[in-house]
Amino acid sequence: MAKISKKRKEANAKVDNTKVYELAEAMQKVKEVNLAKFNASVDVHVRLGIDPRKADQAIRGTVSLPHGTGKTKSVLVLCTPDKVDEATQAGADYAGLDEYITKIQNGWTDVDVIIAMPTVMAQVGKVGRILGPRGLMPNPKTGTVTMDLAGAVADVKQGKISFRADKYGIVHSTVGRVSFSPEQLQANAEELLHTLQKMKPATAKGIYMKSITVASTMSPGIKVDTKAVR
Repeated sequence: MAKISKKRKEANAKVDNTKVYELAEAMQKVKEVNLAKFNASVDVHVRLGIDPRKADQAIRGTVSLPHGTGKTKSVLVLCTPDKVDEATQAGADYAGLDEYITKIQNGWTDVDVIIAMPTVMAQVGKVGRILGPRGLMPNPKTGTVTMDLAGAVADVKQGKISFRADKYGIVHSTVGRVSFSPEQLQANAEELLHTLQKMKPATAKGIYMKSITVASTMSPGIKVDTKAVR
């Protein structure tokens, strides 16, 4: 068994594992128990009462966090030559088509988000097996397949994130950094949780939000009261 460090023991002692915290208190606590020496991310993990194997319960979507994520995301726009200037002027880090398809085929995936025009999706499909497992494949459900390239780029740069339930029905999402104020973290988390609540499938039975946990990188998890969200 791995040895627990003194700092981790101290952090663990500050969290009552028998208690579920109000969201505001949890965001205060997550800053108190942060162990990282860098500006760690703060993540929310939501276990949903869904069967992600069923198409109508495969939760996937986007949300615009009011205070952003604290990280500037790099964006590639796959588009026709006449749209390259529009994309770059909107803030895209990279824009083009054939050259980037070739780069991706050669193993390059050094971006956070890829946006594509609907008319180039046939070419994008050639690298779907590379992009899919990395969560980079453009998808209309997340707003990354669109003709409004400028708007899509602006949304990503301003804090729009995508999320999806994994095979266990759990949504994992970053809602900020430990440098954020507790109020900013709370507002971002509430936006995510309310979005998930509105997406509850009609066919989902029983309790929808089964558990919510907040944690920063390398630090203990903090259980959040789901009743406040319901």
